[in-house]
Amino acid sequence: MGTRDNLRRLLNPRHIAVFGGDTAAEAIRQCRRAGFTGTIWPVHPRRTTIEGLRCYPNTAALPGPPDAAFLAVPRDATVEVLTELAARDAGGAVCHAAGFAEDGPTGARWQRAFVRAAGQLAVIGPNCIGMLDYLDGAALWADQHGGRRVDRGVAVITQSGNIGQNLTMQRRSMPLARLVTVGNAAVTGVAELVEALLEDPRITAIGLHLEGIDDPAGLSRAAVRALHRRIPIIVLKTGRSELGGRANLSHTSSLAGSDVLCDAFFRRLGMARVHQVGTFLETLKYLHVHGARPGARIASASCSGGEAALLADLAHDHEVELPPFPDDTAERLGEVLGERVSVANPLDYHTYIWGDADAQRNCFRAFLTTGFDMHLLVLDFPRADRCSPQTWQITLDAYVAARRDTGAPACVVSSLPEGLPEPVRTRLLDEGVAPMQGIAECLTAIAAARHIGLAQEAADTVLPLDPATAPPTAPPTRTPPLDEWQGKRILAEWGVPVPEGAVTTAATAVETARDIGFPVVVKAVSEAIAHKSDVGGVRLGLTGEQQVRAAVDGMAGLSDRFLVERMVHGAVAELIVGVHRDPQFGPALTIGAGGTMVELLGDAATLLLPVRRDEIRATLRRLRSWPLLTGYRGQPPGDVDAVIDAVAAVADFARAHANTLVELDINPLLVLPGHGGVVAADVLISLGTVERGGAHG
Repeated sequence: MGTRDNLRRLLNPRHIAVFGGDTAAEAIRQCRRAGFTGTIWPVHPRRTTIEGLRCYPNTAALPGPPDAAFLAVPRDATVEVLTELAARDAGGAVCHAAGFAEDGPTGARWQRAFVRAAGQLAVIGPNCIGMLDYLDGAALWADQHGGRRVDRGVAVITQSGNIGQNLTMQRRSMPLARLVTVGNAAVTGVAELVEALLEDPRITAIGLHLEGIDDPAGLSRAAVRALHRRIPIIVLKTGRSELGGRANLSHTSSLAGSDVLCDAFFRRLGMARVHQVGTFLETLKYLHVHGARPGARIASASCSGGEAALLADLAHDHEVELPPFPDDTAERLGEVLGERVSVANPLDYHTYIWGDADAQRNCFRAFLTTGFDMHLLVLDFPRADRCSPQTWQITLDAYVAARRDTGAPACVVSSLPEGLPEPVRTRLLDEGVAPMQGIAECLTAIAAARHIGLAQEAADTVLPLDPATAPPTAPPTRTPPLDEWQGKRILAEWGVPVPEGAVTTAATAVETARDIGFPVVVKAVSEAIAHKSDVGGVRLGLTGEQQVRAAVDGMAGLSDRFLVERMVHGAVAELIVGVHRDPQFGPALTIGAGGTMVELLGDAATLLLPVRRDEIRATLRRLRSWPLLTGYRGQPPGDVDAVIDAVAAVADFARAHANTLVELDINPLLVLPGHGGVVAADVLISLGTVERGGAHG
């Protein structure tokens, strides 16, 4: 069988072989606790039974090739058993042992042997705690866990065993269907696991806790498939800080990668990123109940003006809309609530109807007729050990009944996580109402659902990444950058407009300027000068022959060659368009505010290749300097279509030269008004040699 079929066997085993002693016994106990109904075969060279089951002395003695194996044996024995399992045509294995690539050069050598031994097996780990299947009961797991069986739910893949175990202990009522801790992911990576999980119709959403992205191209293909399958993906990515990146490396040898590029990767592929474990769980829970939605127009109701104001502020922070109620909704609410209540969104319905079941049901029935994307009831239950929840229960019953009447999408949101007791959450889930613990977390989830929903709607246009052409450990060999004239000639051939100009010597510079026509720009041409303005290698706005002569005399110590170009006037904006080659993601395209203020303003956004024209336009819109391109304070708008043409041409050049392009910079790209086009005023291109790397793992 191939690796894909073996991964299916590993994730849905009929029989499990368990290798080891006490830890293997724990795995057997956990399988029984989870209700696994398949066959379990313990393997131990000296024991005759483990947990009441007959022990087999070695792999060869097993009754047949196991679909799955749990290896709780030392490092060297792990490699040996993998070899035996591969020879017996087993499906796959979960490998608990540490001491591989996370453990320095010696461990890295063991990991290479580990990969060779695996052959066609699907293998989780090494250096992982295991995997749990709460759908069918397989628990290839070395410790306790807090989950329970479900019929459908969320799958989580994590690179941290401890975080994985913590997630099973969550008190958020998130239906956890599968959990896989991948550890070093030496053989089977996150991308392959996502692909396999997408085949199970019981999976409602996928959560990824990532320390690094080892196979961006593979994960991008899986993410595109998830968009087509309408299975949302949420990402909790660590390693944003320098310390976080170092911690990742020491834990699983995962490179964190540039956080800017990670964000660009997730945004492009419709994967919503969150930054806290609680938000991760709440967002997955919301998506389990409601799925991804392309809109984020919400209505909110509470009996407190303070809660209404808090929610309004947080909605603004999360770019979630609170539109005015439709006229018919507002009219119906006014009839129910009376003149003393001001009907607005968010709605403070006051306490005049508190405890009145019929009035509350009528209020909520009217509230749920907005037609918005989501309806929130803010409700915190009191402590049951000190207070009576009776009137809060009346409110909940009324809301649930109104939701049944209308079928509108709905959440109940507590301002504090502990404000929704577990029995309340369980009931809401059964009713198709998302029990959200935390207002900010709920709004984050709604915003994430919108991002994913929009990407799902455009799934046919979302492109996976070009495969990276170098391994993370092999940077390209640099050569001196091309001089500006060479760089401009190359880009001009690819369709990027450049100023009229010519390279000349000091003796003929004046004549060249006269032929081009004043005013002109004169620059020193040298491969050794990357930033000419820093060393006095640029003279702008020269209007006569004497000024040109003085300029070349003043730059004589920098070069004996000079670029004379027509001076471009009237630009409404200056942009930077750059490409650098990242070892993980391949060529990365940056667009931002350019000129001399580029470092100071930091107004830039990054895209990964290949890139579409609509992505370029959307990226330009995200820039703070976008108003300059659309006509700021009476200034004429710039030629945005020409900007997009130029950026697309740069992207095409970068893809065509992915194996040799190290760096490309256009700064500034001058944007002219109206339909005047753009001009690449300064260009730097650095080419080199990029050696190809091996496959994932």
